[in-house]
Amino acid sequence: MKPQNYKNHIHYYAPHHFAFYGVVLILGGISIACFLKSDENKLIWVMIGILIVLIAWLSFMLRQHYSLGNQNRIARLELRFRYYTLTHKHFEEIEQQLSLSHILALRFASNEELIGLIERAIKEKLTPDEIKRSIKNWVPDYMRV
Repeated sequence: MKPQNYKNHIHYYAPHHFAFYGVVLILGGISIACFLKSDENKLIWVMIGILIVLIAWLSFMLRQHYSLGNQNRIARLELRFRYYTLTHKHFEEIEQQLSLSHILALRFASNEELIGLIERAIKEKLTPDEIKRSIKNWVPDYMRV
């Protein structure tokens, strides 16, 4: 496995992103082709096409909602634990000054960089992308969906 860094940290789950959505695209294409070729069943093919779009949208939203919601909670708890381990102070005291996107970006920072980067993020109002670009010693997260 390649070492993770800013340029390759986005992870795709092949069965979901490529197989499932590939099948949905193929079915969508078939429904469009059948709609264009059919003279008498156009309404049925429109309904089938709408159903395919709704299934794809619902699967995407459910995947996002359940898996990312849980992972965001875990990443927040992990950062709280790391911060407490390094400083013996509760992260909740300064956590209110950071958005979830900032916290998720900070999880890639090494322990040596984390405290300074948190302080910089708050003081300089860094964006999550600027936080990620500032990391010198990237801590990979291969388990995020």
